[in-house]
Parts: sequence; structure tokens; C-alpha cells
Amino acid sequence: MKLLALVSAALMTATALPAMAQVSDEKVKIGILNDQSGVYADFGGKWSYEAAKMAAEDFGGKVLDKPIEVITADHQNKPDIASNIARQWYDTEQVDAIMELTTSSVALAVQGISKEKKKIDIVTGAATTELTGPQCSPYGFHWAYDTHALAVGTGGALVEQGGDTWFFLTADYAFGYSLEEQTGNFAKSKGGKVLGAVRHPLATTDFSSFLLQAQSSGAKVIGLANAGLDTANAIKQAAEFGIVAGGQRLAALLFTLAEVHGLGLEAAQGLTLTEGFYWDRNDESREFARRFYERTQRMPNMIQAGTYSAVMQYLKAIEKAGTDETEAVAKELHEMPVNDLFAKNGKVGANGRMIYDMYLMEVKKPADSKEPWDYYNVLATIPGDEAYIKPSESGCPLVSQ
Repeated sequence: MKLLALVSAALMTATALPAMAQVSDEKVKIGILNDQSGVYADFGGKWSYEAAKMAAEDFGGKVLDKPIEVITADHQNKPDIASNIARQWYDTEQVDAIMELTTSSVALAVQGISKEKKKIDIVTGAATTELTGPQCSPYGFHWAYDTHALAVGTGGALVEQGGDTWFFLTADYAFGYSLEEQTGNFAKSKGGKVLGAVRHPLATTDFSSFLLQAQSSGAKVIGLANAGLDTANAIKQAAEFGIVAGGQRLAALLFTLAEVHGLGLEAAQGLTLTEGFYWDRNDESREFARRFYERTQRMPNMIQAGTYSAVMQYLKAIEKAGTDETEAVAKELHEMPVNDLFAKNGKVGANGRMIYDMYLMEVKKPADSKEPWDYYNVLATIPGDEAYIKPSESGCPLVSQ
């Protein structure tokens, strides 16, 4: 009887204790996979890797008393290369989550692999709404922006200003198609018309034939459904053709602080664009940006700040779950609000879309810029519920209709 009582007491004590924290492979390993040598190298690139390392350091370098490791690789904007890296990371290098994933075709491929392997992926660099639409994943999250938010922001502003006829110059892959479709649909919903479109290969250097088609269309707005150096090169060459001087407007549908810096205020002044972060918005964003600048000699854009936020939220989710097990962490990521230097009162929908406010910006004139990287006037705040597709309307099969 005494032995039975002792065993019973031991069992009761054990069940009263909190569950032991569980971390696979005795560390939490995060992979930052993006373009570090091509057209999007400044858009996210090695700077996103620095932001991710900052997040791990700011978290204390450990979670659940286990070390945090951040690694990176260059996918060269090629889905096959990205897929091979993702499989190697998951299968042999014990990577727990992959993040950033600039280039929509890459992000879709890696999200598919992550779903297959039951691993977390958090996309900050790619734009397509397919990630949280028909190709959504219970372990996939879209953090920084998407094509719908850009269409509502930049597209909506230009339509309201009288830009009711559009011609698109579109990057020939998933991101470009999505951005053209979302912006065109939004313009048409406001009474505008789409007069045509032309598609160009990624990393095009000569836009002359595409710009001539856009110019001859007579559209009031030429929508640049591309990003990175492609957008910058198109803007430079449009100036050579006198497109803006001739009365047409350029819509840089995805243009960030990094590209404005590369292009220069003289060429970029007056552009209207949409971002989900600006370093000079408040004291918290400025403090982070100054520390980021000390490491990189540049201010962060929404991709880099979004990567910092995504890593921090992932680590918080592990801490709250008491484990790095995928199902438990995904549950916390869906339930936890996002309140940090990147987003206030952000919420994650059942489709994995993080919903938060976006900002409509105008690039300053050189004379109005008071210091390096002082590039934007904030024209308006776009509430998250307006910027993003409702989860119930996203087409994600995980969402109850």
C-alpha cells in the first residue's frame, strides 16, 4: 500500500508540473532565403539577413534556453535553386523555418515544400496573394505587404487623382501577373479602364520597346508592375523618352526606400508609392533604424524591417508554445497579436495573412529632404482591413466560408 501511495503521489506531482520545454536538435535554426546578387539584391538581400540576426540578438540569442542560429543563402530568383536549398535545409541542416523569400515564384515553391515537410515559412519579400489564397498553407504566413495592398494604395491614389486609363509594363512571372491583375481590377472598380499591357523578362536592361508601346497607348498612367532594379531602370529610361514630360504618369507599384535611394531624389521625386514601414515614422522605428544603419550604412525598408518583425514574432511564438514543434508554433502565430516597431495591432488571418496598416507615400523633392534617407512624405494611412483581402474572400481552402 505504501508503494502504491508513493507511486500515486509521484504521478500527481508530475502532472502538476509544467511541461518541459521541447526544442528539436537543441537549437532553433532560421534560414533567410532571398536574392543577394540579382535584381532584388537591395530590395531585401543581405540586409534582410542582418535584420534577422538583429532580431535573434535582441531576443537574447536564446529561446527556451536553447541557442538561436540564423543562416542565409542566395536563391538567384530561381525556383529550382530555392527548392533545392529548402529541401537541403529541412532534410539535412535541421532548419526549423524559412523566411523572407523575395520573388513570388520562389516563395510559392518554397511554401509548397514547407507544407509538405510541415515546417514554418514566413514571407516578407514576395508579393503574390496566391500565398494566402488558393496556395495557402497551415504553416505559411505572409508578413510585409502583397499585391492587393499595393493596388489599393498606389493604384487607388492615382485613380482618385484622375488617372483613369492604365497601361501596364509587367514583369513576366507570378508577381507581375498578380500586381497587374489586382491593380487593373481595382482601377476598373473605380470606373477606370485598362488599355493594354506588355510583359518583360526579369532583370531587363533595355525597356525601350516596352516603353514605346506604353507611350503609344495614350494611357494616362503607365503602371510598372515590377520591382527592384527593373522599376528603377524603367523610370530612368522613361525620362529619356520624355514620357512624364509628355503628360503621362508613372505608377511605381512596388518601390521601396532602397530603390528610391538607388535612383536618387532628383529622378524619384514626386513618385507615389505604398510601403508598410517608414524608418522616420516614430521614435520606435527611428531607434531600430539607427541601430540597423550602424550595421549596414543604410536605413531599412519594409522588407528588412518586416523580416526583423517576422523573426521576433516566430521566437515569441516558440516561447509561448513552450516548443518549436510546428503545429504548436503555427497555432500561436495565428493567435498572437503583432505589436512591435513594424506593426501595431496586427492580426493574422486564418489564411496566414498578417493584416496591418499600410502607408501611402510621396517621394520628396531634393530641396525638402533635410538629411540622408529623409525621402518620404506620408500622405495617408491605409487601414489594414482595407488594404488586404478578407480571409473569407481569399480563396484559401483553410478558411471557413
